[in-house]
Amino acid sequence: MRTQATGYGLIYIVDEMLKHNGKELAGKTILVSGSGNVAIYAAEKAMELGGKVVALSDSNGYIYDKDGIKLDIVKEIKEVKRGRIKEYTDAVPSAVYTEGKGIWTIPCDIALPCATQNELNLEDAKTLLANGCFAVAEGANMPSTLEATELFLEKKILFMPGKAANAGGVATSGLEQSQNSLRMSWSFEEVDEKLHKIMVDIFAKAADAAERYGVSGNYVAGANIAGFEKVVDA
Repeated sequence: MRTQATGYGLIYIVDEMLKHNGKELAGKTILVSGSGNVAIYAAEKAMELGGKVVALSDSNGYIYDKDGIKLDIVKEIKEVKRGRIKEYTDAVPSAVYTEGKGIWTIPCDIALPCATQNELNLEDAKTLLANGCFAVAEGANMPSTLEATELFLEKKILFMPGKAANAGGVATSGLEQSQNSLRMSWSFEEVDEKLHKIMVDIFAKAADAAERYGVSGNYVAGANIAGFEKVVDA
C-alpha cells in the first residue's frame, strides 16, 4: 500500500484533528491540490469517510466539479493515460477547468495542499479564510509559505504541518522494513490498520506537546517539540 500511504495517512490525521476539536470530516467540502499519488489517494480516503472533494489540479491548471470529483476518471487520466487534468472536462462536461493557479479561490471547509513547495501563499491563505475554510493540512513538503502558516496560526484555524501530516509514506516504508526483518508479509488491510494507528499516534503526540508547552492547538509547535523530544530521548 506504499502508493496510497501518504494520501491515506494525511486523511487519517486530519480526521483525528477534527474529532479532537469537536468536528467531523463527513459532509465537508474539500479542496486537494495536485493529482499525483498523494492527492489522488487523499481524495479517495476523504470520500470514503464522507467528505466531498470538489477540486484537483496539476501544473497547468485546476478542475472544479461542484458535484464531487469522479476519482475513477482522474485515475484513468493520470495513472493510465498519463494525461493532463483538463481532460477531466471531456468526460464530465459539467466540470470547469481553469488554466493557471487559483484552486484556493474555491470556497471550502478543508484545504489539502498536496502538490509542491510554496504553492499556498499569504494571499491564498487570506482567500481561504475569507471563504470559510477552517482546516488546512499539508500533504506535500512545505506547501504553505511561512507567511501563510503564520496567518493560519494567528487565526487559530486547524493547521497540521507536513512534517506530521505527510508522514504516512515514511511510516509505511518503516513497515516494509519491519516485514523484511520479520520475513513476514502483511495484507493491505493490516498495513492500512497499522498506518491509521501511527497517524493517530502522531496527532496525539503533537497535540500533547503543544498542550504541555502552553500553546494548545498549535500543531506546528507541537510537531516540532514532539519531534525534538523524540531525538533527545533517543
